[in-house]
Amino acid sequence: MLYTIIKAIHIIFMVSYFSGIFYLVRLFVYYKDTDVFEDQKKQILRAQYIFMARRLWNIITVPAGIIMLASGLTMIFLNFGLMKTPWFHLKLTFLIGLAFYHFWCWKKVLQMKILAGNTLPIANIKLRQANEIATFILFLVVFTVILKSMVIEYWWQLIVGFFVLVFAIMMTVKLVNKKK
Repeated sequence: MLYTIIKAIHIIFMVSYFSGIFYLVRLFVYYKDTDVFEDQKKQILRAQYIFMARRLWNIITVPAGIIMLASGLTMIFLNFGLMKTPWFHLKLTFLIGLAFYHFWCWKKVLQMKILAGNTLPIANIKLRQANEIATFILFLVVFTVILKSMVIEYWWQLIVGFFVLVFAIMMTVKLVNKKK
């Protein structure tokens, strides 16, 4: 019963964490969109986006990530047999990718604060594409967890499907934002 409660907590805070990450990178995009605005409007909006990004990061994303991590580690401790399963190793690999993405987001939050209203030195289209990375990681983790035993036999199909999905979404983002 304890394991099931911890698992529920893990899922709830995973949803909260990903919600925070999804919206945070969207705030980076909105911030970058102000490059073309008149100075007064640009400064007001940028100050608001910096405020929102810092609050989102500090109040929702990081705390949810910590609880998600703590509950995940607790589940491993309560069921160390997970460490012997290939699907779990694949999940951990994807979570390492998530850790790198988390670090990239943290650097952008700090960069927004340090820039104090100046332009982010990254192309708008790159931010829009980066906005999809968390979606890809979530896709991989959820499919790995749900398919568990099938992952061993069909892992290559999961990876190929992932790359097809990545390519399709990135091309869609590029086409939709062609003028930006």
